Formats: sequence, structure tokens, C-alpha cells
Amino acid sequence: MPRLLLTRPEDDSAGLAAALSDMGVTALIAPLLWVENVPGPMFDLDNTQGVLLTSANGARAMAARTARRDIPVYAVGDATARMASNLGFTDISSAHGDVDDLANLVRERCRPDQGVMFHAAGSVTAGDLAAMLAPFGFQVRREMLYEAKTPDTLPGVAFRALKDGVLDGVVLYSPRTARTFDALVGKAGLTDALAGLRLFALSRNVDAATTSRWAERIIAEQPDQESLLHAVRACYY
Repeated sequence: MPRLLLTRPEDDSAGLAAALSDMGVTALIAPLLWVENVPGPMFDLDNTQGVLLTSANGARAMAARTARRDIPVYAVGDATARMASNLGFTDISSAHGDVDDLANLVRERCRPDQGVMFHAAGSVTAGDLAAMLAPFGFQVRREMLYEAKTPDTLPGVAFRALKDGVLDGVVLYSPRTARTFDALVGKAGLTDALAGLRLFALSRNVDAATTSRWAERIIAEQPDQESLLHAVRACYY
């Protein structure tokens, strides 16, 4: 039975682990990222025509800072859109991709004269939506609602699995996690262990962020969990 290391936050990894288990893949969870919401007052969204969500974490943080669930939400991908729906938002559009696709969606669906776009952002973002949309007349209000933090050392689960050689591959979901993984594996003196493992990357940006030597690099056709699971299934079954 293949064994993969998952590096997402605990809550996010749990769902992926369950899906992998259903296809006969064992998952070991070693989070390299955890999220803390930034406390603050409820937001006034009266002059806001839509909320931009670039992650499920942004959806969770936004839900904690506004009681409004009717405001239009533009999500970077389907997983983020599902999270927004689970949190009670009712008017949701998905860009089905990355931050560039989200900017394109806003340009197609919205008008600059209808109000400000509110970006529920984290401390680190994959792209500058304000800069992308400014040439088209849009005003983006970026608020840091959560902070993603990383560990100083490789989690024990990951250290032991790499040291004992019990893994078949590693799943990486974000460029930041990929860079953190490389750094912590190097710090632990286990970089050579990756040469016999497959990398499963959510996107080309994630793949490009890891400079380690892998046995094989497999990139999901689309940056979503369904495509990643399809890549895993095609590899092992």
C-alpha cells in the first residue's frame, strides 16, 4: 500500500487523508503550516461589491469578521468556494484556478464603478490582486485577516518517516510549504532521502518552489484536490 506524507494544516489534511484512504493509499500527516486569525472588529462592507477569497483560510477568517452572508464572493478555486458555502455565504463564484484566474473572473463579472473589492488576505499571498486589477479601474481593499506560521524543525512524523524510508511520496500544496519543506528537510540532514520519492505538487508554482532532487515530479492538471487525487490514482493504480 503506497504511503504519502501530507504537509497541509491538520484540518485540511484530514479530508485529503480520508480521500486517499478510500483509494488504498496510507497518509501520514505532518503539518508544515498552521493558521491563526487576526482579531479585530466586524467589517463595514457597505461600499463593497464583492469579497475576494484566495484560500479556504481566508473564507474562515472573513466569516468571523462579518455577519453578512449575502455579499458576492469570488473564490480562487472550488475548494475555497465550498468552504465559503459551508460557512453560509450564498452568492459564490469560483475561478476554478489560481490568482490570475480570479483576477480574470473579477474583470468579467464586476464593474469598477460598483464599489470596492475586499480581499480577505493572509500575511503571505500568492499574487497581488490589487496590482492586477488596478489597470482596469478596480479598487481593492486588502485586509490581513490571518497569519500562516511554519515550524522551526521538521515534525517528528515526517522526520521518522524519511529517516526510516517508509514513504513513497510527498504531497505539497503551496509554494511556501514547498520552500519550508526543503529548508526543514535540509536542516534535518535528510535531503538525500527525497531522491527516492515522488513529489505530488498541486500546481506548477508549487513544483517550481522545491529545488530538491525527486525521483519523479507529478503535477496536478488543475490546481485542485480532485486533480491531485486523479494524479495519485493514475500513478499507483
